[in-house]
Amino acid sequence: MNLNIIYQDDTIVVIDKPAGLLVHRSMLDKHETQFALQLVRDQINQHVFPVHRLDRPTSGILIFALSPEIARLLGEQFSTQQIYKRYIAIVRGHAPEEGDIDYALKEQLDKIADKKAKQDKEAQEAFTSYRRLQTFELPFAVSRYPSARYSLMALEPKTGRKHQLRRHLGHINHPIVGDTTHGDGKHNQFLKQQYGFSGLALTCQTMEIMHPITLQKISFNCEPAAHITELLAHWGLSDELLAQTISYSKTEEKQINE
Repeated sequence: MNLNIIYQDDTIVVIDKPAGLLVHRSMLDKHETQFALQLVRDQINQHVFPVHRLDRPTSGILIFALSPEIARLLGEQFSTQQIYKRYIAIVRGHAPEEGDIDYALKEQLDKIADKKAKQDKEAQEAFTSYRRLQTFELPFAVSRYPSARYSLMALEPKTGRKHQLRRHLGHINHPIVGDTTHGDGKHNQFLKQQYGFSGLALTCQTMEIMHPITLQKISFNCEPAAHITELLAHWGLSDELLAQTISYSKTEEKQINE
């Protein structure tokens, strides 16, 4: 498997991680043979060092350092919340136009992978901003409602807690579709039966860092995952309109930040 390399220089390499690919070897799946870290290493014929993670079902921007020192410098940016991240997601229901989720999260530990981790950590602060980009209403009854409603969202996590976006959107009763842990099983089943949709509707679409050597801001972008755009196409949102929607939102954000 060849991965899509978005950017590469003497210090970092940035890829568009496919959904379903683990970042590195994990006790969560002892039988898996392909990992982003090894694939990138073999593709560029150079050792790479992870500086952050994306959940297995999440696609999008993933950065690797090309040396331990660069990994340390970038890791500091992540740990001190200097990194700008923007995700695209489809959620259940018509979400509010915009808002903030300030909801502390207790770390969820895996019985196998985290068996040596401290089991009684206090909940950690977690903050996510969101903006609704599009809404959809489908003439299908799901659960007790006469129609199925969904929203295309832009999500900006300010912190980086485990499963933060999935848990935060579930907390406000607009879970990300395709989420089998924190989502809505009836809607997941409906989307699979009606549209053949499977997977998590979540892509890390934009990430902005300070380059560890030049100290200049540098931004990376990728398209939403194919299974997301295909579902939106079923609902009448063309690639062109999707691009316009996302582009408009970015322009608006830039004006606000300035």
